Amino acid sequence: MEPSKTSRKAEQQRVDRLRAEIRLHDWRYYALDRPTITDREYDRLHRELADVERAHPDLITPDSPTQRVGGTALDGFEKIAHRLPMLSLQNSYSPEEITAFDERVRKALKTDSIIEYLCELKLDGLALELIYRDGVLVGAVTRGDGTVGENVLANARTIKAIPMRLVGGSPPPLLEVRGEALMFKADFAALNSAQQEAGETPFANPRN
Repeated sequence: MEPSKTSRKAEQQRVDRLRAEIRLHDWRYYALDRPTITDREYDRLHRELADVERAHPDLITPDSPTQRVGGTALDGFEKIAHRLPMLSLQNSYSPEEITAFDERVRKALKTDSIIEYLCELKLDGLALELIYRDGVLVGAVTRGDGTVGENVLANARTIKAIPMRLVGGSPPPLLEVRGEALMFKADFAALNSAQQEAGETPFANPRN
C-alpha cells in the first residue's frame, strides 16, 4: 500500500475512534447524567478531532461532533409532512373520561385484559419528531398541525442532548423519535438575563 494511502487510512481510523468516543461520552453525560471523564479530558478529545479534521478536510462528515451548531438558530423553516400523523395529548377532567379512554385502548388492542399505564407529570415543551436514517439525524420536525410541521434541524443541533448519530451498531434504516424539547425555568431566567445585558428583547416564555 502506498504511504499516502496508509497515512490516510490511519487518520480515518483515528477520526472514527475519536468520534465514537465523543458520542459515547455525550450519551453518558446528557442522556444518563453519569459522565466518566472530566470536562478537560472531553475538551481534549474534541480538540484532537478538530485538529485532525482541519488537517484533512475531506474526512469531515455532517454528523461529526465538530459540526454541531453552537447556538445560532434559523427563523425560516421548511415545511415537512409527517410520515404518520403526530397527534397531541387530550385533556381529561373526570374519572368517566379516564374510563372511556381505557375502553378505547382495549378496543383498539382487541383485548379484555387489564391494561397497565405509566403516568408522569406533563412537561410543557415543544413537541418534536427526530428522524434518523441509518443512525444519522436527518430531520427534526415540529408537530405543526399534526400532518405538516416545520423542519427545525438546525435548531435541534444546538441541543447537545440530541445525538447526531445513534450510539451502537446496526441502527435501523429508519427511526422516528417523538418527545418534548424543553427549557427549565432556571435556564430560561439565565437566557433572559443574557438577552437584557446584550440589549435584546427578553423572551416571553420558555417555549419560545
